[in-house]
Amino acid sequence: MSQIAVNDSIDSDSAVEAPSPMAVALVQLALACGGFGIGTGEFAIMGLLPNVAGTFSVTTPEAGYVISAYALGVVVGAPVIAVLAAKMARRSLLLLLMAIFAVGNIASAMAPTFESFTLIRFITGLPHGAYFGVAAIVAASMVPAHKRARAVGRVMLGLTIATLLGTPLATFFGQSLDWRVAFTSVGIIGLVTMALIWYYVPRDQVAEGASFLRELGAFKRPQVLLTLAIAAVGYGGMFAMFSYIADTTTKVAMLPESMVAVMMILFGVGMNAGNVIGSWLADKSLMGTIAGSLIFNIVVLSLFSLTATIPVMLALCVFLIGCGFAAGPALQTRLMDVAADAQTLAAASNHSAFNIANALGAWLGGLVIAGGYGFAATGYVGAALSFLGMFVFAASLRLDRRERS
Repeated sequence: MSQIAVNDSIDSDSAVEAPSPMAVALVQLALACGGFGIGTGEFAIMGLLPNVAGTFSVTTPEAGYVISAYALGVVVGAPVIAVLAAKMARRSLLLLLMAIFAVGNIASAMAPTFESFTLIRFITGLPHGAYFGVAAIVAASMVPAHKRARAVGRVMLGLTIATLLGTPLATFFGQSLDWRVAFTSVGIIGLVTMALIWYYVPRDQVAEGASFLRELGAFKRPQVLLTLAIAAVGYGGMFAMFSYIADTTTKVAMLPESMVAVMMILFGVGMNAGNVIGSWLADKSLMGTIAGSLIFNIVVLSLFSLTATIPVMLALCVFLIGCGFAAGPALQTRLMDVAADAQTLAAASNHSAFNIANALGAWLGGLVIAGGYGFAATGYVGAALSFLGMFVFAASLRLDRRERS
């Protein structure tokens, strides 16, 4: 494949040598493959915790620390790597990030002790956010401005497909054979992604004036911070619900345990539908898509709490809450818009914000359950978080208008 220069600016429709539609599609496929591996590796552990606990002779709650360790790696790694790698070409950075991810998962499968396994999961989480941020920038830079969100959405499609196919398959084989097989498989996906990136992603030059100080400048921009706050607060709702979906299914809707897997699949289908539809809508109206998804979340999360005892309504609401992922590509694109010349740090931090949303939603949902309000009340928690996200969005919109006037 001919090497095509990647645009430094995502706001321009022109390129030195316009890539063919097939070349663009292959780049997006390569980047999405990495997203598929990352998504599978992140979520598969949730279904394998009892197996991990048995291997290392710890309790299942103690084994859950490895999930927190990975999430901490994502939160820490995204901004740190984006700043330290400011002078690296994006293609080289993608290869390095995927190499760390691949080796980390293979090492996870070989960990001799629980302590070493936990540490390795933390290290493996470090490239997560930076990979998605840089991949989004590369994908968006190869298409016209009015197609950026769809390009970002196709990269993120790897993550959403992982929730639907990769995670269930990794969990099945991990339980049937050995949990170490699941992590070895994810590591192999990482190596395959490296080969695809090496072959299909065009070489690029380091942007003129790139430095870690310039990247750090992203956090001096109020709009970057507000957009990250929308993600961290406004989208904690889906995690408040999803973290406790197993107990809601069996103890509220009184369905058999086998239906928990069905609910997880419905959530994954919703995420994929939301990603595709949200990408298309974001290219039509970026801010309208973000606002619309927040309002949508308030409605469906409230409906979840009101109807969780009805199996059919529970299934419908779980699917619709998954559709709330429609805001993912929109927020990623918004960050690239408001970050100016510090796009890498801003785009990478989006996934740190979503991991904060994950932790915040699960924590607040747990508090409400512990307070005796029941598992169905997690929907109200989510609706409240989305409502709070609307206030942050309104502040961002006011700042936009002030800057234009």
